[in-house]
Amino acid sequence: MAQRKNNTKNNMLVGKNCQIDNLAVVGVVPYRRIKNHKAVVGDGAVCLRGSIIYLGSRIGRDLFIGHNAVIREENVIGDNFKLWNNSVVDYGCTIGNNVKIHCNCYVAQYTHIEDYVFLAPGVVIANDIHPGCKFSDKHLKGPTIKTGAQIGCNATILPNITIGEDAIVGAGSVVVKDVPNRKVVCGNPAKVVKSIDDIKCLIYPSQKYSKR
Repeated sequence: MAQRKNNTKNNMLVGKNCQIDNLAVVGVVPYRRIKNHKAVVGDGAVCLRGSIIYLGSRIGRDLFIGHNAVIREENVIGDNFKLWNNSVVDYGCTIGNNVKIHCNCYVAQYTHIEDYVFLAPGVVIANDIHPGCKFSDKHLKGPTIKTGAQIGCNATILPNITIGEDAIVGAGSVVVKDVPNRKVVCGNPAKVVKSIDDIKCLIYPSQKYSKR
């Protein structure tokens, strides 16, 4: 990997001690018209081969972006963000600190993700309540995923809903309505099955479930 120093070429400001693979692309010009092309990637970023970051986003320190992962324009992303292989963060999202998004995930435009959220492999987030309608692009809104929520493999999160703090969404679930704080939901459509306080470890039954 090549070391990348601070520079402002093509409106791209990359922090100190970053490792940008020679086949990563940092500073892609968006096809969409946006007001501000200036982009910032904080100190300590690691961008693996095939990763792409568009102009117009602001990303905090210690970014890790995996092979063939994409961060589009007009996103505001906090520190210690991990985006693993083949995942996409579409434009206009806000993402907090210490968020991890595993492989093969899609985060739709205008999604809001708070701190310490985890998306397991294959999670899909939607933002269009009336696909195909000629007016739908005027009302796009992704879900809000609150602090500490954990989303299981291959779950689908529908538009304009809220996943509560420290909630857990089971693998393969389709979430069509709000999930309360600290609840576990699963199924299609997803339904509350328990509180996280009721989770028992199968290996150590006496051990309480602990998030952070």
